[in-house]
Parts: sequence; C-alpha cells; structure tokens
Amino acid sequence: MTVSGRRSFLQAMAGVGFWAMTDKPRPAEAQAAPAWDPSQPLPADLPVPVDDGACRHLPGMPVPSIKLRSTSGRGVDLSAERAPRVVVYCYPRTGVPGQPLLPGWDAIPGARGCTPETCGFRDHHKDLQKLGAEVFGFSTQTTEYQTEMVERLHVPFEVLSDADLAFVHALRLPTFDIEGMTLVKRLTLVLSRQHIEKVFYPVFPPDKHAAEVIDWLRRHPRRG
Repeated sequence: MTVSGRRSFLQAMAGVGFWAMTDKPRPAEAQAAPAWDPSQPLPADLPVPVDDGACRHLPGMPVPSIKLRSTSGRGVDLSAERAPRVVVYCYPRTGVPGQPLLPGWDAIPGARGCTPETCGFRDHHKDLQKLGAEVFGFSTQTTEYQTEMVERLHVPFEVLSDADLAFVHALRLPTFDIEGMTLVKRLTLVLSRQHIEKVFYPVFPPDKHAAEVIDWLRRHPRRG
C-alpha cells in the first residue's frame, strides 16, 4: 500500500470510529414495540400472580341481574341462565395480531395469556358441556373488540362485554388500570342456582386453566 493509500485508509477508519462513538441508539420509548404474535408460546418468565384476597367475598354471593351484551348479538343475564352450572372466565384483554402489546404488559402479574386461555376453553368446550357447564368469556372490552377475537379464533361460545363496569362493580371484582382502561383481573366464576359456587383466583398459568376447571367439576359433581 502506498503512503497516500495508507493515509486514506486510516482517515476512513478514524471516521468510522468517530461515528460509532457519537451515533447513540434511540431511547427505548422511541423504539417501536414488538408486534404481538398469538402463535408464539407464553414467555417462560412471566410473573406469577398471588392471592391478594380480592375475591374472598365472592363465594355464596347471588349473581346480579344485569344484562351483558354478547358477541351473539343478544343481552345475557347470567342470573337467568338455567344450565346446571355456568362457567364465566374473566380476562383482562386479548391482543390483536400485528399490534404491539400495551407498555409493560408482560410485567403485570396475571395479565398476559388471554388468547391462550380462550383457546383452552374453546378446545375443551364439549368436555365442559358434558359436565353440565355452560361457558361464557367476560371482559371489559367492547363487543366489537371481542367479536374480532371470537371470529378469528373460532370461539364456539359467547363472550360478554361489561364495558360500563356494571357487573364488575356489582360484585366488586378486582381490576387494574392501564393506558386509560379499567380491566378485570383474571379470575373464573362457577355459578350454580343463581349464586357463585366457586371462584378461581388467581389463575395461572392461563393456558392450562380450562383443564383445571374441568378437574374441579369432575371432583365436585352437582347434586340434585
């Protein structure tokens, strides 16, 4: 290499070094959040929710007579359902494929896993029916939001909307707030004779919860 060529090479390398030192990465808030992909398994390091006592008052309570809008287009009054048992799994919020998760979502104990939980109840729906249980999903999202999920996942049961929080407030269900939304914490109610017979809270892991409910129903057959 000639003297002039060596000088040009060193100058170029110096320029690269200076750019590397001065070009700082974008701050975290300026970087796009990763898009949510429902086909991926749940992260292995999700925080495990603990029982904070927020549902201890529920067993034995009468089911309030409140009409909830359903993804089937009707109003559902859970106190009027006549199935031997009614299973209502309450979840915070399902994601939308290709859209980012809410900020800090995975760090909230019990928040992640609404789609896998719904798929579990979908896949075990016939097993639950054989045990005399009717199934409803429940969240504080609008019916329009829920309908997209029901159609995409081919959910065979109705999902109920409590967007105005009437049912949540009547039973004093535990909630949390994020991004201006009030979301119900993950829990499941087993209703019988217009009363709350059993409460699952906290629920973890969510993708195994339908099997957990089936196991309880088998071990506690309804009498009469």
